Amino acid sequence: MNFKPTAIVIALTLLISCNTSTSITEAQKDQPLTHYVNTFIGTGGHGHTYPGATLPFGMMQLSPDTRLDGWDGCSGYHYTDRYIYGFSHTHLSGTGISDYGDVLLMPTNEINFNNGADGKKGYRAHFSHDNEFAEPGYYKVHLDSTNINVELTVAQRSGVHKYEFPSSKNQYVILDLVHRDKVLDAKIEKISDTEIVGYRHSEAWAKDQRLYFIIKTSHPFNDVLQSPPETRIPGARRSALKFINPNNEPVYMKVGISAVDIDGARKNLEAEVLNKDFETVKQEAQQIWESQLEKIVIESNDLDKKTNFYTALYHTMLAPQLYQDVDGRYRGMDLEIHKTTDFNYYSVFSLWDTYRAAHPLYTIIEQDRTNDFIKTFLAKYDEGGIMPMWDLAGNYTNCMIGYHAVPVIADAYLKGLRGYDTEKAFEAMKYSATRDKFGLEAYKKYGFIPVDEESESVSKTLEYAYDDWTIAQMAKAMGKTEDYKTYIQRAQYYKNVFDPETNFMRGRFKNTWFTPFDPYEVNFNYTEANAWQYSFYVPQDISGFIELLGGKDQLEAKLDELFSAKTEISGRHQSDITGLIGQYAHGNEPSHHMAYLYNFVNKPYKTQEKVHQILTELYRNDPDGVSGNEDCGQMSAWYVLSSMGFYSVTPGSNEYIIGTPLFDKATISLEDGKQFNITANNLSDSNKYIESVKLNGKTLNETFISHSAIVSGGSLEFNMTNQPSTWGTKEESEPKTEIKDHIILPSPFIAKGDITFRDSTEVVLSTSEVDAKIYYALDDNDFKIYDTPFTISEDTQVKLYSEKGNLKSPVLTTSFFKIDPNLSITLESDYANQYSAGGNDALIDGIRSTKNYRTGSWQGYEDKDMVATVNLGTEKSINLIAVNFLQDQDAWIFYPTEVQCFVSKDNKTFKALPPQTINSAEKNSAIAIKTIEFKIPKTKYKYVKIVAKKLGKVPKWHVGYPMDGRSWIFVDEISIK
Repeated sequence: MNFKPTAIVIALTLLISCNTSTSITEAQKDQPLTHYVNTFIGTGGHGHTYPGATLPFGMMQLSPDTRLDGWDGCSGYHYTDRYIYGFSHTHLSGTGISDYGDVLLMPTNEINFNNGADGKKGYRAHFSHDNEFAEPGYYKVHLDSTNINVELTVAQRSGVHKYEFPSSKNQYVILDLVHRDKVLDAKIEKISDTEIVGYRHSEAWAKDQRLYFIIKTSHPFNDVLQSPPETRIPGARRSALKFINPNNEPVYMKVGISAVDIDGARKNLEAEVLNKDFETVKQEAQQIWESQLEKIVIESNDLDKKTNFYTALYHTMLAPQLYQDVDGRYRGMDLEIHKTTDFNYYSVFSLWDTYRAAHPLYTIIEQDRTNDFIKTFLAKYDEGGIMPMWDLAGNYTNCMIGYHAVPVIADAYLKGLRGYDTEKAFEAMKYSATRDKFGLEAYKKYGFIPVDEESESVSKTLEYAYDDWTIAQMAKAMGKTEDYKTYIQRAQYYKNVFDPETNFMRGRFKNTWFTPFDPYEVNFNYTEANAWQYSFYVPQDISGFIELLGGKDQLEAKLDELFSAKTEISGRHQSDITGLIGQYAHGNEPSHHMAYLYNFVNKPYKTQEKVHQILTELYRNDPDGVSGNEDCGQMSAWYVLSSMGFYSVTPGSNEYIIGTPLFDKATISLEDGKQFNITANNLSDSNKYIESVKLNGKTLNETFISHSAIVSGGSLEFNMTNQPSTWGTKEESEPKTEIKDHIILPSPFIAKGDITFRDSTEVVLSTSEVDAKIYYALDDNDFKIYDTPFTISEDTQVKLYSEKGNLKSPVLTTSFFKIDPNLSITLESDYANQYSAGGNDALIDGIRSTKNYRTGSWQGYEDKDMVATVNLGTEKSINLIAVNFLQDQDAWIFYPTEVQCFVSKDNKTFKALPPQTINSAEKNSAIAIKTIEFKIPKTKYKYVKIVAKKLGKVPKWHVGYPMDGRSWIFVDEISIK
């Protein structure tokens, strides 16, 4: 038979094509993936996770409680503890604030309503980790003190306890509704000798949490109810159940919970676990978890890495939490009852954390649930008037910053996930961005948030600008041109907090920079961070940021400096700043994108080095294996995405930036049945560098991939090597985020000049924009172009703006104040740098502070007396001396215990005026300013000395007492008449 050459070519092409497509096979699991989950990772250190039983995004978290309070007790469990207080049904995973721990049950062998936390005999029990075991959906432990075995398992809204007592005698279970947070109201009602119902309304992080429950038991019991007067907490309840179990069979307690009512709890119990035995519920839970974990299958010979991966994937599925009964009813943000069967309603959206990586991960493996999340946002918008920032159990907590429901919606919409009312979603997004709270009024007016108008002004300006960019992208996709213009301009407001002299994002007043400036200092200008950790946060316009810095080389050098800087921080103590590599802080979210920025300057090998270091050093198969709070899945989502070889630097861009893979193979199974297979050839700990990449068999020169490439199914093939390669180093191979439309002109600023001065001050103006012209006016005079420094010698208002082409910045005004040149002050104690209030003269500058200490206008002294002497210059008649102090006990700011005043003619011999004492240790939640006055007959003096005595260690009732916390004195303006 004669073959035509073309037929041979076709045949060979088909053969090669087939071989190419089949060479990348899907990853295979070698055992149940639940076996790779170590639920104890994160339960030590500051991870704040819990080990107990729950289902993916489930409403019940049935877990042991070993700690009642304190920052490292946020989840109710800490691995270093040795006593279990009991097993409660709600818990938070990885948060930095404590709540939940509802309806505690504890098997024991006698009636004792004391929990034992006071060191006296109580119902708590000693346990050993040697006799403790947990895996997804299941937990068991042996209680050493009472020789009782406990096992726990769950469904979505209900759970089952299994208790094995050592003997048929003295089988008790304590039901404690007073456990952990403050009880507002509670009730226990015995329905029969095998059924209890009740409710618990409590106040903690959520100010009004409502939970209803039903308990059904396998054996009859007699109960002993403890009355409220014995607890001294109105409405509180504790009860001891004594079981009648002559054959000493295992005792089972089935619990249903609801945020709606007892009937809801009953329906949840009946629908999920009432007619099932313990093993069936356990097996169903584990099957559900296995199916969830199978969404991503990896291959690796490194057991610890596989454990880290599947534990991380597990942790990404613990929040948000279902907050709806089986009949569709739920308690909304108005605390009223609503009903829907169109979607599942959720709570616990830690959006400042999770918009960065967890929600982008969900757009790949949880697309249906992502639509439900957004429908939940819109329901909360209807119920409470705004989409959540950080919601909890029907409560707005007003925790953290930004309006980050917005990028979650925009990211989903731009990726084609639109199973919700998109017009309503856009309306809600705009509403979040147009209110006048949390600094937005100033942000809209000035193009940034001045230091003296809102705390955390730099972080808020930067995060609002990113959020606005995502609104702009969605507006553009929807054809809303005016909205696009408005929000793409607002997305550039980051330029107004960039200081070209230091190359840091820096707090500024309207026209002047916050001083003194230390990029290592943690202060009120940043959210849980310092200037190092926020100055790279421009994910929406990295090209614009590069231009501000002066080019790609400058960004690369700045990143090198970030990762090699000293690891110390100054200023206030911030527990969240952990996992430090230089000043990169992986333990907190603002740093999470930084290692990937090297790709934007064509140095992807540096991204590969840093990402590999973070993956292998800052995540460990250990209770203290998370470098900071796990934060409702965000820390884990970073690991899940990064270990597969890419990360979501800019949600809303539809791109993922390539890092370096950690596993030989990974297969993502998508909800539509497609698969995306990732292979890393020649991978090892030393072969962490990428030599080349193929996407669907074709060479990929770019150092990023699109979302559509993943969700369309296909393959990503890495070829690894042990040294940096040229892959991704050529121009046009780098990712870009850049704003090209409707460019704004950043506002100029006062680079030099004392706002308060004695004789005169020289004023120097500057701008971060090259070739921009600056115009200024003094008081009511006309504007003129700035070309040389000028001098001010009286109280003056300076107004300025800049122009470049047809662009013009807003007019901003700064007031300069002349202090009596004869007036001076000597401080004998050192104020905290981050609370300098402008420096040495802050207490005599004539500028009065408000109740918000975070604006920086108060001078702060930590754990020390404040001693200041005012020199009037000459002897003057004095009849009134006044000084202001701030109280904000939640922020550890207490009034001084005593204020003393002395007057002198020569600064040597002082006359003491009657001191004034303050009961500063008394608990008082009010934020208040107290003016202390000293009245004297008109007498001439030259010197006035004020001494404010510190409280020192905070009182026993204060949250800081167990940590040996120390008080602050905040003082402002010593006025002498």
